[in-house]
Amino acid sequence: MKPQKTFQNLTRIKQDRITRAAIEEFSEKGYAGASINSIVDRLGIAKGSIFQYFGDKKGLFFYVFEKSMSMVKNYLRTVRDQTSEDPLFVRLESTLMAGVFFLKQHPVIYHLYTKILFESELPFRNEVLLSLREYSLEYLMSLLETAKARGELRDGLDLDMACFMLDAVMDRFLQAQTVPHLDAGLGLYHCTVDRAEEWVRELILMLRAGFEKQDV
Repeated sequence: MKPQKTFQNLTRIKQDRITRAAIEEFSEKGYAGASINSIVDRLGIAKGSIFQYFGDKKGLFFYVFEKSMSMVKNYLRTVRDQTSEDPLFVRLESTLMAGVFFLKQHPVIYHLYTKILFESELPFRNEVLLSLREYSLEYLMSLLETAKARGELRDGLDLDMACFMLDAVMDRFLQAQTVPHLDAGLGLYHCTVDRAEEWVRELILMLRAGFEKQDV
């Protein structure tokens, strides 16, 4: 969803200030609790400006959501391209660690995702979550298909099921680092990068045992 030309005509600095304030508001309070009044108070601008830029609250939300998604996609695209010649399990390890670094570098954006994930009052929640899962599965499937073509995977491995498992493991691993009740004493919540890396190495070993083609 593109903003109005009135927003596009603003300087990049002003656009970034508005985007950052909106992301912070939605990530802190969720969609239902977010307030346009609060956003404009942070920015020191007229309330009508937001409606001129985005139409309504939904338009603003979709703009910041798509902006955030674009950052994540660019991040993953870089990982995919930089590891294109590596074996699958090196690529998966790099992807997991990229997720760790992203949520530490951009905690507000990741918090926006968890708000969407658990906010039942979000009127278009299914639509938003579907787009997230579709992109994740598309990314992971591209890695699996390349690995299959290279003969890295065991015969008979169902790629759809493998993709589902990877998506579930990766998503839950990152959630546990930011949502206390999903950690449940595992020591992942707000863990150090070194601790996360230990987990990644072990998870990759488990995945290799199930996915990788074994020498006879």
